[in-house]
Amino acid sequence: MTPNALTLSAALQSSAPLAHLQQLMRDSNARFDAIRPDLPALLAPHVRPGPVDEQGWSLLAANAAVAAKLRQLQPRLEDRLRDRGWQVSAIRIKVQSS
Repeated sequence: MTPNALTLSAALQSSAPLAHLQQLMRDSNARFDAIRPDLPALLAPHVRPGPVDEQGWSLLAANAAVAAKLRQLQPRLEDRLRDRGWQVSAIRIKVQSS
């Protein structure tokens, strides 16, 4: 081990911007866990949680067909988040480029 080296966890906690980023990632993952039961089983592996910011939250779709299905499910997913206590302005659906 390198002298004076920080663990990743210690580095994240010692930097306010990195700690904030880590909190946003936790929030995004928690939202995804909340909506996962509403995703069809064959669709779920093709969806990933995306960034959370002041305007809302993003879901990343593997392709345009997955994005189209997510847009159909969007009202139900937004209702699920509201039921769990999140303030939801909108879920953005984005196709993740490879």
